[in-house]
Amino acid sequence: MQERDTVDDIVDQWARARPELDSEPIAVIGRLRRLNVRVDTALREYFAEHGLDSSEFDVLATLRRSGEPYELNARALLKSAMVTSGAITNRVDRLSAKGLVERSPCPNDRRAVLVRLTPAGKELIDAAMPGHVRNEERILAALDPQERDQLKALLKKLLIAHGDTERL
Repeated sequence: MQERDTVDDIVDQWARARPELDSEPIAVIGRLRRLNVRVDTALREYFAEHGLDSSEFDVLATLRRSGEPYELNARALLKSAMVTSGAITNRVDRLSAKGLVERSPCPNDRRAVLVRLTPAGKELIDAAMPGHVRNEERILAALDPQERDQLKALLKKLLIAHGDTERL
């Protein structure tokens, strides 16, 4: 018999309380939500070891993976982070105060600002990335490679079905 989790209990409770409802969506979404909390906690704890929060790490990682000169305009950062322009401004302000990014005027558009990794920001994200990948590996360790491939495909299918198709 397969081990039970908390969501099994929740589904059972709904089956007793409202037997006419199909609790299958609760079984899936409930697990996604509970797993998301645990993953966020594990990521937050790791980022804190580097003096960052999740949103700051996201900006640094986005700039680093953009390639040299490790700079993007705020619009490109917004597209990657899926947050408001105010949220990006706050993130960039915090990172700038820490000396990890710097702003400069965009040469092609006087209204736009470029955000660039400083040498300290590049050094920090380069130092943090290997441990971040190991942390994610630890989170996924219960799945074998075939299960990971299945999960990737299923999650991708759901994201596409819900409109997450904008390219970076």
